[in-house]
Amino acid sequence: MSVTTKSVLNESKQIERAAMLIEMGARMQVLESETTLSYERLIRLYKEIAGKSPSKGQLPFSTDWFLTWQENIHSSLFLNIYEYLSKGVSLDTAEQLTKAYRLYAEQIETAGLDPLLSFTRAWRLVKFVDANMLTRTPCSTCKGQFVTEPYENARHYQCGLCNPPARAGKSKSAGALMLH
Repeated sequence: MSVTTKSVLNESKQIERAAMLIEMGARMQVLESETTLSYERLIRLYKEIAGKSPSKGQLPFSTDWFLTWQENIHSSLFLNIYEYLSKGVSLDTAEQLTKAYRLYAEQIETAGLDPLLSFTRAWRLVKFVDANMLTRTPCSTCKGQFVTEPYENARHYQCGLCNPPARAGKSKSAGALMLH
């Protein structure tokens, strides 16, 4: 069978993948990147599953969000889970991403926190790491791996948990990370 021949089985797998991504909150750009389905087909599938049209607009394209205090802790937790899964199980990128995101969400829920990292941001984080725009650096105090810029000086790096900013953990909002 040639590559150009349409396969009902392959199309079924692509629809299943797209449905799973939509249920996790993926935006259209993620669906287009992670499946081979047409844009029109993805729109119809999105409306059928989500019950509404997909969000419009561009995805955020700045690494800055991942480097702010609480967001960095959430991003680092997710990325460490993602990297751990890459070592133990043979998964394709989308499967690894969804499994890592589910584990991240479970951990955040168990801690009584609100998930700050959306599925689409988690996908974007992996893309930034793959493009060497972000990396993981060990904290010089706790030795945990945290999301940083590639040129971070690892010898002196301290994470936001070991060296929080002055106003960190003072939020009164429910579901926010609190420091005692």
